[in-house]
Amino acid sequence: MVIRHGAVMAETKPAEHAVEAPPIGLEELAAAVPGAVCAEPTLVRRLTHDSRDVRPGDLFFALPGTQHDGHRFVPDARARGAAAAVVDHPMDVAIAQVVVPSVRRAVGPIAAAFYRHPADRMHLMGVTGTNGKTTVCSLLRQCLGSAGVRAGQIGTVGSYVGDEVLPPTLTTPQATDLQRTLWEMAATGTQVVAMEASSHGLDQHRLDGISFDVGVFTNLSREHLDYHHSMEAYFAAKAGLLDPGRCRFGIVGVDDSWGRRLAGSAAIPLLTVGRDRSSDVVVAGVENHGLDGIEVHLTGVFGRTVIRSPLVGAFNAPNLAMAYAVARHAGLAEAEAVGGLGAAGPAPGRFELVQAGQPFLVVVDYAHTPAALAALLASTRPLAAPTVGRITLVLGARGGRDRGKRPQTGAVAVRGADRVVFTADNPGDEPVASIISDLQAGVPGADGDRVEVVADRREAIELAVTRAAPGDVVLIVGRGHEKTFRNGSDVVTLDDREAAAAAARRWRAELCG
Repeated sequence: MVIRHGAVMAETKPAEHAVEAPPIGLEELAAAVPGAVCAEPTLVRRLTHDSRDVRPGDLFFALPGTQHDGHRFVPDARARGAAAAVVDHPMDVAIAQVVVPSVRRAVGPIAAAFYRHPADRMHLMGVTGTNGKTTVCSLLRQCLGSAGVRAGQIGTVGSYVGDEVLPPTLTTPQATDLQRTLWEMAATGTQVVAMEASSHGLDQHRLDGISFDVGVFTNLSREHLDYHHSMEAYFAAKAGLLDPGRCRFGIVGVDDSWGRRLAGSAAIPLLTVGRDRSSDVVVAGVENHGLDGIEVHLTGVFGRTVIRSPLVGAFNAPNLAMAYAVARHAGLAEAEAVGGLGAAGPAPGRFELVQAGQPFLVVVDYAHTPAALAALLASTRPLAAPTVGRITLVLGARGGRDRGKRPQTGAVAVRGADRVVFTADNPGDEPVASIISDLQAGVPGADGDRVEVVADRREAIELAVTRAAPGDVVLIVGRGHEKTFRNGSDVVTLDDREAAAAAARRWRAELCG
């Protein structure tokens, strides 16, 4: 791949794919961290931050956690055969140690050194923001792939290494897993990687040791305040992706005040994307063609163009505009970018249609913030049959997450849907009834008769689908592509798409039988 339009894409050649990275000396890894002290050299064969996963020859990172301090597990790691441990103070354990000022800050640079800095051999695009990260990354991977670029993707729906899809983990994986995935991608000749950069990942230094060629900021709305405690702290974490030491060039969505603030303060060169005519890439118009997709009309620094996309819903217009701006900056010609985006399908669990022959729409989507849900409902309303079509919404909220947004989510639900079924999402250690009570707190008393509570999610989906009538829309939101969730000590296996398809087949069978 050659350099075009000022991009920094260098030619790469496929390399031999190895199962494991070669061993490396502990002292060489320690040199990646300023202030590290390594008293006893040894050979490291693998990295891990989980003492239960330790194998002989591993380097164990004693990470501090919200519930447990990893230093407690250094003896366990030693017993399992760990060759060394990274700690923030010397420990009375018979194991080679690298003592660092902060273990969390050391993981990224050490992991990058262990895997021979794989990010430096590829063109990295980081995407952050509250909504749209997965869709933008998916669009970029597909668009670049259609132009002949070997592209990878890392994020919520999993990691794509060539044609292989790895199972999802965290939106932004821990640095040990992230660097291994990047190494696998580089080893198989991947040229470009589009990856999601979550606020947790940025704040917890999982992306340390990586320099991004392009950083994308989509938008910001309320989310994760259980962790960040304030919108200012949440914004600061997201905005960190575009710091000069981490990123060379920025693409910033300026349709909200947070994006405009970032664009006005960023210390790196950037392009702005938004509806306002002062943006560098202007979303000048959107034509909604229902289930046939949307047309996005763009003007600005790359000229006038129209993207005809199969993605459903006007809320996808900014995602397409962002992906177009990145693709053009990365060197694709207009025809390549427009053609690639026009052929790109939705990411798994993002406005995914469930089709089982039923005469109404069933849609599964990942929307789980008030802003995303409002945009989804607004785009869905025109899909219901005029006059008679109703929207039934199935949703819950995650346990242990920002409780303050739950009443807001409930209020958005009853404003945009005709019927609402509150249910479990991923409650974790929090009682489902408590979560649903928080959602109901946002429902005005006059709207209470349009709300039902069915705590079992499979039963809630069954109820919503089997009660649907021709011309209706059933929206099942919050989990998207996910196939399991935790309810207390139980791990529940449930794919919303499969549950909805089974319910739709039963609807047809009862109609015909």
